[in-house]
Amino acid sequence: RNGTTRSWAPSNNKGRIRMGRIFEKRKHAIFKTAAQNSKLYSKYSKQLYMAAKNGVPDLEANPALRSLVERAKRENVPSHVIDKAIQKAAGKGGEDFQPVRYEGFGPGGALVIVDCLTDNNTRTISEIRNCFTKTGSKLAGHGSVVMSFDHLAVLSFKGGNEEKVLEALFAADVAVDEVESKDGAITIFVPPAEFYKAKTALLETFPGLELDVQEITFLPQSTKTLSGEELALFERFLGMLNDCDDVQEIYH
Repeated sequence: RNGTTRSWAPSNNKGRIRMGRIFEKRKHAIFKTAAQNSKLYSKYSKQLYMAAKNGVPDLEANPALRSLVERAKRENVPSHVIDKAIQKAAGKGGEDFQPVRYEGFGPGGALVIVDCLTDNNTRTISEIRNCFTKTGSKLAGHGSVVMSFDHLAVLSFKGGNEEKVLEALFAADVAVDEVESKDGAITIFVPPAEFYKAKTALLETFPGLELDVQEITFLPQSTKTLSGEELALFERFLGMLNDCDDVQEIYH
């Protein structure tokens, strides 16, 4: 008002600081996403390689590989990552990955199964043991924890005609453990060996069917609730395991 010139430098500096903080947050989010993608791609590369190596590198002749490719695509794994893993398996030599399973008791006494693919057992057990030790968890003997889980194939999709679904499965001679109809969705539980037979029967009976869940997994026979420090420690435990490159699946 008195004709003097005001300086807006302090305001501009605050603006720069604010923008800097926003950039740092975005940069952190970008790097976090990149790290998660890298872990995801590495996981599928190993699984695809093993599926193709143990069978044949042909989607039509290898249902296990075909199912894995479909799953990878649903999780937005790039085609070049998928193709490279399959092509690698088609060649001679390459890595010699072996499946390894660890069982134990996590924070709060939660039962945990950790499935890995490794080309170095010494490295893998060292990393897994470190995750258990640093969170007060305990590794257990082979078979002592897995007995508290049901190993099943699970297929789930939107629908309500449970009777027609059962007819299709029985007509295909699929051994069905259980069929659950709830909230407009049907979920089928079958033995792991029946997975592809059940999936084929469903797709042939219901053309265009979209499966929301199609996986072979371990389902706990009972559950417990963690809270407070136990829950925080358990989440840290899972985070540490997920950071191990050799870890493929965690069931708890």
